[in-house]
This record gives sequence, C-alpha cells and structure tokens, in this order.
Amino acid sequence: MSIALFILTFLFPPQTSTSAPLPLTPAVANLTPRHIIFDSPAPVAAVLPRRLPGYKVTATVYWAEPGQTDSDPLITADNSRIKRNHSSKDRWIALSRDMLKQNGGKFEYGDLVHVTGISPKLDGVYVLHDTMNRRLRRTIDLLVHKDEKLYGKWDNVRISRVAKPELQWQAS
Repeated sequence: MSIALFILTFLFPPQTSTSAPLPLTPAVANLTPRHIIFDSPAPVAAVLPRRLPGYKVTATVYWAEPGQTDSDPLITADNSRIKRNHSSKDRWIALSRDMLKQNGGKFEYGDLVHVTGISPKLDGVYVLHDTMNRRLRRTIDLLVHKDEKLYGKWDNVRISRVAKPELQWQAS
C-alpha cells in the first residue's frame, strides 16, 4: 500500500451503513397501464420541395477547358472550384445571363434547377454555379467530363427552380 493511500484512509475513514439490510425475498410490483398523451413533432420535408414555374430552353453540354470557358476553366462564375476528376454526376449547371436574377431573371447562384427533356441520364436536379457567354439567351449548359463523350444540343428542354425546403428546427 502506498503512503498516499495510507494517509487517505486516515483523512477519509471508510463509512459503514447503519440502515436495515435489504429483504432477501424479491418484491413483486403490480403495474397498471396508463394512457400517455404526447405531441408528436411535425414531419420535416416528407415530400420533395415544390417546383416553381418553369421555362423552355435550349440545352448543351460543356466541359472545363479553355476552349469552352474562359482562361481559368476550373473556377465558375460564383467562384466555386471544379474538381479535375469531376463527372456529370456532380450535377452543375450554367445558365445564360438573361435568366439570372441580377439581369432580371428568376435564378440565383446556388439555386437548385430541375431539368427535364434531355435524356434519363442527364435529367434531374442541378446546382447553378456558372454563367454562359453574354450573346446566348434562354440557354443552359450542363457540366460533364470530356471523357464521358456526351455531346448534343437539345431544344424545348424544361427547367424550373426547386424551392428550398423550410427547415424546421426542434429541440429534442
């Protein structure tokens, strides 16, 4: 035994219990069911967010290289960085400038845009990160990797902004 433990036993002597010992026979409790009423929290975004009014546009695909973009192809108009090994699964989109809110349109950087009318592989929800050349009107560009060999131009493609769901914070 160390000296510290020896001194501690003198400073704090062991306590003995003076209460009655517990009964050796097991006690049986009779439980009756009670009705409990509680408020359940409201469901949070059980359905997909509502889509806002749509537009018909022309769609093309592009990849990040200086011939199709500016001199720094891996930086988008909203200053996002495109990964070198990105693919069409990243789901980034560029819109013509006439559709951006700063030019009188309805879209802002970071908006979710639902695209339909191209193909099952390319239809879906994209994030708006880039803009196109100012000479283009009512046009979108889908970011893909050039090794995917996706080419084309599609007319009458429908796009709509997806409303961001209202977040409901609850203390638990």
